[in-house]
Amino acid sequence: MSQPHGSNRRSFLGRVAAGAALVGLGGRTAAAEVVADREEGPEGFSEAWLGKLNGKHKQFFDATSVNNGFGLVFAMNFLNSNNEAYKLADGNLSAVVGLRHFAIPIAFTDDIWHRYKLGEFASVMDPATKAPSTRNLFFKPRDGDMMMPMGAVDRLLARGVQVTCCNVALTILSGMLSKNAGKSPEEAKKEWIAGMIPGVVLVPSGVLAVNRAQEKGCTYCNGG
Repeated sequence: MSQPHGSNRRSFLGRVAAGAALVGLGGRTAAAEVVADREEGPEGFSEAWLGKLNGKHKQFFDATSVNNGFGLVFAMNFLNSNNEAYKLADGNLSAVVGLRHFAIPIAFTDDIWHRYKLGEFASVMDPATKAPSTRNLFFKPRDGDMMMPMGAVDRLLARGVQVTCCNVALTILSGMLSKNAGKSPEEAKKEWIAGMIPGVVLVPSGVLAVNRAQEKGCTYCNGG
């Protein structure tokens, strides 16, 4: 399992309290900038994803690290196992991959990976170059990028899987890495929100998403 460098981890944890305060002060403005056509929920965040958790079987995959994309692969396996063993179509199933903490790089487009050096931060190596990846290997992967490419973000979204991204982690990490792109923390956060993969839902926090999904009947699975 790849992990961010120790100094990055300490910096992240050292900013959690400050970041939480920032979200509390500025969450309304940031949330309003997400995507205009999303259904509005409390504080401007969308809750439309919760209304889609109506399958016969429901599971939440809680990803706190990139973990070679296995939080995504677990969701794929949940769908495939029900398809094959119980002959249940994807429409009868509800799966959520919750990206929080150090897993959130999975939520962003190649442009954000390249300019903010997310591969270097998350210790994700490009199998072709053997260097820190400058693109998201888990979104529209090339041959060799993922052990199980059917678990890529785009393929899961196409099957009806909900993917959420933690706003607390986004606020802190975009601020930490803002200098990589020559941006202020405020500018970086706006770019990260705009650079989320279409279909990924920004939620107030990852732990809140776990709670809300469980209240809707989802069982819990650690996604690594």
